[in-house]
Amino acid sequence: MTINEAIRTYRLPNPTTQEDLENRFSGMDGKVLTFADKIVITGYYYSGPGQPCYYGAVYEWLSEDHTCEGTVGLRAASAVEFYHDGDAAAWGIGR
Repeated sequence: MTINEAIRTYRLPNPTTQEDLENRFSGMDGKVLTFADKIVITGYYYSGPGQPCYYGAVYEWLSEDHTCEGTVGLRAASAVEFYHDGDAAAWGIGR
C-alpha cells in the first residue's frame, strides 16, 4: 500500500508526533511500539465478518528530536491482512 493510500484509508496522520500516535492508537484496538529507530503502530480496520482486520504502519523520526514531541513521518503501511495485532506488529518490526 502506498503512503497516500494508507493516509486516506486508515486516516493515518503524516507528519505527526509520537505523543499524538500514543493518544490516537494506544488502547483496545491499537498499539504503539518504539523499536530501535522507528515507531510501529497497529490498528484495526473492519473488513467484514471473518476477514483479517489489523494493519501495521511504520513511522520514522524526521529530526534529531527523538522525544515524544519530535516529528515523525509515515514510511510504510501494510494492507489489511492480519488476523491479530501481534502479526501486524511483527510486520512493522521487520520493515
